[in-house]
Amino acid sequence: MAAGAGRGKAAGKKSVSRSSKAGLQFPVGRIARFLKAGKYSERVGAGAPVYLAAVLEYLAAEVLELAGNASRDNKKTRIVPRHIQLAVRNDEELSKLLGHVTIANGGVLPNIQSALLPSKKMGSKGESAEV
Repeated sequence: MAAGAGRGKAAGKKSVSRSSKAGLQFPVGRIARFLKAGKYSERVGAGAPVYLAAVLEYLAAEVLELAGNASRDNKKTRIVPRHIQLAVRNDEELSKLLGHVTIANGGVLPNIQSALLPSKKMGSKGESAEV
């Protein structure tokens, strides 16, 4: 029997991670381990951790993109929880997804109710009255 003709890994061949095979940054193997250990089902298919890793990576990239924009708007170079809060709450879909989530040190959205704003009284000839 020739070398390498049998089953198993060929000798000296470098292993390739499932994350790199899928072109992802998130760890497919670790997510697979968590799915198995979590007892969500008796068996976990080969594609499930890859799909879940891709979804989590997309959500993380989306939040980081918006938080980066928020930090740039505030003339900061570092993303802090406040920027994540502003990013999530100003995006309709992310706000719905994370509706019941509290972000520590996130604060609240700047919002002044219209009833509390000073009313503009109209004087004669449509000019605003000076007080």
